[in-house]
Formats: sequence, structure tokens, C-alpha cells
Amino acid sequence: MQHIDLRSDTVTQPTDEMREAMFRAAVGDDVYGDDPTVNELEKYAADITGKEAALFVPSGTFGNQLALFTHCQRGNEVILGDDCHIVQHEVGAASVIAGVQLRTLGTDKGMLDPAQVEATIRGEDLHFPATGLVCLENAHSNGRVIPLENMAAIYDIAYSHKIPVHLDGARLFNAAGYLKTDARDITRQCDSVMFCISKGLCAPVGSLLAGNQEFIEKARKKRKLMGGGLRQAGFLAAAGLVALRKMRLRVGEDHEHALLLAHELSRIPGLVVDIEDIHINMVYFKLSFPFDEDYLISELGRQNILINRPENGVYRFVTHYWITPDKIQHVIGAMKQILTTS
Repeated sequence: MQHIDLRSDTVTQPTDEMREAMFRAAVGDDVYGDDPTVNELEKYAADITGKEAALFVPSGTFGNQLALFTHCQRGNEVILGDDCHIVQHEVGAASVIAGVQLRTLGTDKGMLDPAQVEATIRGEDLHFPATGLVCLENAHSNGRVIPLENMAAIYDIAYSHKIPVHLDGARLFNAAGYLKTDARDITRQCDSVMFCISKGLCAPVGSLLAGNQEFIEKARKKRKLMGGGLRQAGFLAAAGLVALRKMRLRVGEDHEHALLLAHELSRIPGLVVDIEDIHINMVYFKLSFPFDEDYLISELGRQNILINRPENGVYRFVTHYWITPDKIQHVIGAMKQILTTS
């Protein structure tokens, strides 16, 4: 039996169609700009996000940090949520690469208060760093989707102060699926956007950074500085094209499977699942009684189920293309057996 991997949607394997596309991909040297498959991917990515241009990058963290590096001058201040991915899970890269200061604000489950954002923008003063960027995240890494009205309010405020907005849209198409809207309705509320093709879309590697032509031209040079010139990257871009043309359109199935998993977990005594917070493909839950997490992880592993350790007592199970309803039932059976017989 293959592993049932609930650790993340980054664990997805390429589909057979992707493998065939990679095998047959036409390639060139992307640093010279003559890899036709990368060029096709970037053009398609720009189109579906309503931006002028896009750039293929190795990862989501790379794309976010490249955006900060391109938008900001060293010493600028970036306004963003204290629970966002850039702050929590990108290794403090903003201080190393872009040389910026992060001004974090508390959020309502990932949603920033527009009035607080506006109050935090620095005025001209000899003692203050200049506010160089506002960063949003949608879908948020806590599994919630931020309303478009909230994004629009923040974008209008930033625009009035001539400050750009970058969107960490690692799971952009999950957010669009939940909102039942086009991704361009989301990306209209930002100047640049990063989205992943390796999170739930089954491509083996990569993300895209999109924005206006001038921004992407600057980012292309800074990508080279960061070591992101990938040469014959068309093999990877070919899988990315399948991901964007096909796999982004089916993420709603993953959301449905997450809800199925959540409802089944909530029936196990002692498991606390906040089902209302399940907007995309992530299920967060706690145990209401003491239990050895190492034992739970190892016993699930014995039944070919892979999970991450909890963070602050909270477990996260993530559904994706390879997590089917029958596998969910196997997980539920294993959880019941482990938690009720130990």
C-alpha cells in the first residue's frame, strides 16, 4: 500500500500527463530567454492572473522574497500579518535578502484590519524607516480565505499612499475555488502575486511571480542574483502548464475531501475540529486529552499514514489530489483504533 501523506499538499506526485509532457518538452536556456516552454508558462501565468508579465521561480519562499527584494529598498519597512507565511515559515529571509524590517500586525484569523494598516504606514520623518510594501496572504496558511472586500480596502489605502501591495497567493486557486470566482478577481487587489504550482497542483517544482512588465524585468535580474537562473527549465515548466491548465480547476474536490475528513474526525471522542474554519484543503484539530504525539505519529506510520508534528498542540491534515475518500476512511479507522485503544 502506498503512503497516505497528509503532511502537506506539497507532497503531490506528478500525474502521468505531466510526466509525458516533461519527457517531450522543448527546452532552451531560460537565462537567455529562449526556453520556449518556460516562456509559454510565464505568458499563461500572467494571463490567468491579469498581470502584464510573470517569472518562473524555484519555490514559493523564493517568489515571496524576490518580491520583497524587488519592491523595496534596503531599510524599508514591510507591513504584514504576524501569522503570515513570510513571517512564520520563511526563515527570516526578509532581513537577509531584501534587508527590510517587518512591521507585523495582529490579525483576525489571518485578516488584517484596514484601519490598522493605514495607521501603521509611516509618515515622512527623519527617524522613521519608509514604508515600502504591504503584504497580504490568500488563501492564508491557516486554511482560511480572506474576503475580497478586505483585500480591496487595504489595496485602496496602499494605493492612496503610493505603496505597492504583494500577495502571497501560494494557494491562490484554492482561494478562488472557495470564493467561486476567477483568480483575477483576487489578484486585481495587488501589484504583484506569487502562486505555487507544486502545492496541490501536482507539479514537481516551482512557483510564479507576476506583476507589471517593469517589475518583472527588475525581478528577473534579481532572480539571477539569488541563484534562480535555472537554464533548461522547460522540463519543469511543462509540468507547470498541465498544473495550471487542468489541475487548478479541480481543487474544489480537495476542499470537499477536507470537509469529509473534518466531519469524520469530529466524531472521534476527544478531537476538537473547527469545521467553520475549513475553507480550503486543510483540517486543523486538537486533542482535548493528553496523548503522546510521538506514539500517534509512529502508530499512524505503521499504517502507512504520514503526518506532521503538531504546532502548539494543533495538528494539521492536508488533502490533495492523491487523498481519495477511501484513503480518508482508512485514516479515520486508524485514528479511532489508536486513540481509543491506547
